[in-house]
Amino acid sequence: MATLTIDALKTRWNEVLDQLLAQDRIVWLAFFDARLVSLNQNILTINFSDSQKFGGDHDFSITRNPRHIGMLQEVIERIFGEKLVIQEK
Repeated sequence: MATLTIDALKTRWNEVLDQLLAQDRIVWLAFFDARLVSLNQNILTINFSDSQKFGGDHDFSITRNPRHIGMLQEVIERIFGEKLVIQEK
């Protein structure tokens, strides 16, 4: 099995988001503005730094719970065949 790269993940990120949206709009909202920072071994680091440029409080990290992260992991595994650990930076 080929190892997933950050570039491959970025190329198909919209597909990941589309599948999340089809399953659960709230989970899609939790990750739609995520920036893929790095993928080292099986750890995907994401951040939401662009959301900080908006006026007012747009920090939705409290809404991203283990179920949401689990759904993201499941979609990535379904598309790419690899289980990743999601880490927020």
